[in-house]
Parts: sequence; structure tokens; C-alpha cells
Amino acid sequence: MHDNFYQMYLEEMGEITPCTGEEQDKLVEEIKRGNQEAKKRLVEGNLRIALEYAKEFEGKGVLLTDLVQEANMALFLAVDEYAAAGGENGFDSYVGQKIKKALELAVEEEQFADQTGEELTARVNVLTQISQTLAAELGREATVEELAEKMKMSVDEIQGIMKMALDAVSLNADNSELEALADMDELKEEDYDYEV
Repeated sequence: MHDNFYQMYLEEMGEITPCTGEEQDKLVEEIKRGNQEAKKRLVEGNLRIALEYAKEFEGKGVLLTDLVQEANMALFLAVDEYAAAGGENGFDSYVGQKIKKALELAVEEEQFADQTGEELTARVNVLTQISQTLAAELGREATVEELAEKMKMSVDEIQGIMKMALDAVSLNADNSELEALADMDELKEEDYDYEV
């Protein structure tokens, strides 16, 4: 689906003539006067540049189609900001900086989300192992309090991990990275008496 979207996007872009430097200057002046058609043309005429910036970030954990959307949105906003700021000194440089900053942020957010997911998985795995160990020792399922004591964490922290695990399973049931969480017998909500 992403490939189809990207291919259609490239085909549409092929029909748009890129802006020249001289045309950009004229369009910025028109935008300052409130001409929305000039704004549309300036954005469309620079979509290829946005695409080139997006390609630079390919392979860094964000789908190219998402990078293109981020770059296009940054371009759109940069055109507004540039004209509002008076439209002086280097449109290309200004827009380039805004697009790169937006793409860097998109990659950082994706990496943070991945890291958070990995940390959650690690915590759940440790909790599962300790839960199994305690169940074997006690001959019954461990209480949240017993788990908290064994893991040297508060009851609230243990409940938080359990809740996040359950939320992750229910919200991301089709996510292959979290499928392992759905198979855990030890951390089912009904096994513990706590408020969610």
C-alpha cells in the first residue's frame, strides 16, 4: 500500500514544474499580499526538494511515505512562516532547515517509541520470569505485593507495568513485536486484584 501511494505521488509530482529562483521571489511577494494561489504554487513547485530531503532520512526507522508527509507539511508551514517574516534572505535555505528539523524530529520520535516498546517488553519479561519463579516457590500465583517486594519496586510500579502490558496487547494485537505479550498466562488482568 505504501509503495502504491509513493508511486502515485511520484507520478503526480512528475506533472508539476519546479519553481525557479526568480519565480519563488515573485511568489513570495504575492503571498505577502494574501494571494493563496501563489502560496499553492510555491509549495507545489518545491515538493521535489521536500522529497529529496525525505530520501536523506530513509532507512532511519520511519517509512518513506511518512517522511514525505512530514517534509511536505514542514514545507507548507515554512512557506507561511517565510512570507510572514518578511520573505528576506534565502528561501531555499530557510525551507531546507525547517524540513530537515521536522524530519529529524520524526525520526527521534520513532526511535523513542521503539525504545519505549523495547523497555516495556524487557520489564514485562522480567516480571513474567519472577512471577513464574514465585508461583513455583509458593505453589500459587504471586500477589502484586509479593511481586513488588521481589522486584524491589512499589505496588504501583508493578501495576503500571501490568497495565501497560495489557494495554499494549489490546491496542497492538496485530503488532508482531508485542505478540509475545498476548501469550503470557501469568499477567492476565483477572489474576490480580488491582484497580486499572
